[in-house]
This record gives sequence, C-alpha cells and structure tokens, in this order.
Amino acid sequence: MPAKKKLPGKTAPNKDAPPPQQATLSAIMARIDSIRDTLGATGQRIADFIAGHPEEVVHMSVSEVAERTGASEGSVVGLCKALGATGFQQLKIVLAQEIVQPVQMIHEDLEPKDDAAAVVRKIFQSNVQTLHDTQSTLDVGALQRAVQILKKAKRIEIYGIGSAATIAEDAHYRMLRIGLNVKAVIDSHVQVISAALTGPDVAVLTISHSGSTYETVTATRLAKEAGAHTICITNFGKSPIQAFSDVVLLTMARETHFRTEAMTSRLAQLAIIDVLIACLALTDYDRAVKTIRHTFDVLSLKRY
Repeated sequence: MPAKKKLPGKTAPNKDAPPPQQATLSAIMARIDSIRDTLGATGQRIADFIAGHPEEVVHMSVSEVAERTGASEGSVVGLCKALGATGFQQLKIVLAQEIVQPVQMIHEDLEPKDDAAAVVRKIFQSNVQTLHDTQSTLDVGALQRAVQILKKAKRIEIYGIGSAATIAEDAHYRMLRIGLNVKAVIDSHVQVISAALTGPDVAVLTISHSGSTYETVTATRLAKEAGAHTICITNFGKSPIQAFSDVVLLTMARETHFRTEAMTSRLAQLAIIDVLIACLALTDYDRAVKTIRHTFDVLSLKRY
C-alpha cells in the first residue's frame, strides 16, 4: 500500500533526538488495510489512493477521485460503503476529523531485534489502539438489536472455537451472573447438534475473529436454519459468518505477522461482551442487581 504523506506542518526530527513515534493507521485506514485483499483491482486502486492521499481526498469530489483512480463514481461510493460509511461525503468527514486529530499511538509488527521494553510498548499501544478502533467501528444500533434479541430469548447459546472458546466461556459466566438462561458450546460436534435443535425462542451468539472458521460458521448456519436469532462478534471485513447472522457486531483488531491469535482480538471481543452484559443488566436493573448479589453470596462460600 502506498506510504501516507506527512501531515502539513511536520518538521524533520533533530538528528540527535530519538526517532519520533509515527501515527498509527487511523480507523478508516485500518478498515482499508483490513479489507484491501478482498477487493477487486478497481477497489484496491481507490483504496490505495485514499490511503496514500487522505489530505487531498477531503478536498475532492467523488468525480475527482473517480477520475484520479480511473474508476466510476459508483465504484468510489461502493468502496466507501464497504468501509462502513454511508457514502463519499461521510468518508470525507471522518478523514478530516482524523487528520485534524491524528492518533499518536503506533501499531507495528514485532521485529527480531526488539528488546523487552520495545515489546511492552508496541503490544500495549496496539491493545489500546484496538479498543479505540473497535469503539469507532461498533454500530450502536446493531448493539441495541442484539440486546433486544438476547433479552427476549428463552435460552441463549454461545459458540466459539479455539481462542474464541475462552471468550464464549467468559460470556457464559457473565450472563449467568445476571440470571440469564445461557450455555457455552465450545465442542464442534456438540455445536452442530445443539444448533440444529434450536428454534425461534433461542438466541445464538457466535464469536469468531475471522468469521471464517468452518465449525462456527456451520453451527451458526444450522441455528439460523432452525429459526434461532443469530448474533456474531467478528472482525471488520467481509466474512462467511455474516451471511447467517441477524446482527453483526464488529471489532477492529489488526493482528500482525508475529501476533496472529493475539490478545488484541480477544480484548475487543471482551469489550463488546462487557457492553452487552451491562446493557442487558440495565434493561432489568433491580433483578440483575439482586441476582448479582445472590451469586456473590454463593461465591463467597468458595473464599476463605
């Protein structure tokens, strides 16, 4: 992807001073980076132009961008929508906001020469940035729909495989604490059986960073076909699981070469689970508080 231009007004660093931290990819740039490989040649050309010339794009019309990239106006608008914007105008507004207030935290891949201090800095900054990016990506309307689905369900099933299994179990535990009828299913064979036996009174929450894990996609599809209401927590970009999900809650975690299955994706997933639990508890505050107190008293028997 072409290198991004320096922001206006930046001066060259002093030779004797330590190298400054480069600004991380913005939320829009992160989305471009996330979906670029799934785009066709025209989409990649438009995406590369936006990523390489954000300061110019905010002052351009859709026709000018189309002309500069050798694409149609419809293709430019289509890419904007693929990036989560309602159109080209909204994309320009978001870009302008990010250029005026760039995020000064770096997101880098680890290098063999990195010492412990560099690893700590890069990983912590990446994790913090992931939460910021996920917050900007999360659709509040979709979140509210997910809360309503989970609230109305007589039973909730949570699916996760691999690194997502621990997130599914944590969500199971948290939902139990507020009195919901819920179970986590993390065995792939049990998932497909359980999914096939769901129905309209069941809500299924699937957690999959890639959205392409065969086992969880299959389980979600079977649940959808059985009439269950399906929700998935997955990373930004096109993925097979979204075709079988009534509600999609998107994270924005950029896992790098050294850090596939890294904590970044799980932190983003846990943050969304936290929000879901809080919203569910607030819909029936008195009951939730009573249940939490009761379960706290029960758990106190496990402590000295």
